[in-house]
Amino acid sequence: MDLTTLFQQLINGLSLGSLYALIAIGYTMVYGILRLINFAHGDLLMVGAYVGVMGVGMFAWPWPAAFGLAVVLTGLMGVLLERGAYRPLRQAPRISLLISAIAASFLLENLALVIFGGRPKPFPAPPVFTGVFSLGGVFIPRLSLLIPALTALFLSLLFLMVYRTRAGRAMRAIAYDLETVSLMGVNINRIIALTFLLGSLLAGAGGLLWAMKYPQVNPFMGILPGLKAFIAAVLGGIGNLAGAVLGGLLLGLLEIMIVSLFPDWAGYRDALAFGLLIIILLARPTGLLGEALGEEKL
Repeated sequence: MDLTTLFQQLINGLSLGSLYALIAIGYTMVYGILRLINFAHGDLLMVGAYVGVMGVGMFAWPWPAAFGLAVVLTGLMGVLLERGAYRPLRQAPRISLLISAIAASFLLENLALVIFGGRPKPFPAPPVFTGVFSLGGVFIPRLSLLIPALTALFLSLLFLMVYRTRAGRAMRAIAYDLETVSLMGVNINRIIALTFLLGSLLAGAGGLLWAMKYPQVNPFMGILPGLKAFIAAVLGGIGNLAGAVLGGLLLGLLEIMIVSLFPDWAGYRDALAFGLLIIILLARPTGLLGEALGEEKL
């Protein structure tokens, strides 16, 4: 592989890894507070993509309005899931929450199937996200550069909120000890709803970017990226924000580089990702930046 091809593949890996990181943040935030794997999180990506394609393609809204509405509605859908599917079971055994998360995932997928049908819909990417840059003989899609830049912006705002605001301090305190914080006058329900809102907003943004990178939308489009983002969260250390970002970038780079170096393995890229999950759980269950079990922190 020459240097030009290597650089191009690195950009592709960074772009894919940024998407994984954006989605993985939602998994790790919810787990950090509730010790819950929200398996419906990947389907929120699908919700954001469908709202975006309806706004831009069906109603011909300006793309900033359509995309903004898609992100907001996805965030509200995450809050609704927390209120209806998870909050009533908060004192129930962990397995009940897990079953509820899986049921919520199936519910969203089948609702989308009934409402929009099973036929994939093309996603009309706005002109600002299309086109190609030429850098020293390397042709890079504009979207491959915009995705890491937008991801860095979104994650910077999130980290600023988590580590520099009162609500963020409350979120980190709940991640340490939910019961004790509840005795100190903190509105636990409001902070947990805020956590779901933030994670779902990022999932909505990730859904729009994913639909532009792979320009079609279908009711089951969130399953695979959702599972890959979960692998990324485990790789970095589930419950650790920086770990989710690191895990997403590493997984994206690993997938792209393996396929580029060993083209015959292209059909096994998903199997390699899930094999990596097994290896991580066997060798280092807490991930790269994780801590002792039961002490995960935001």
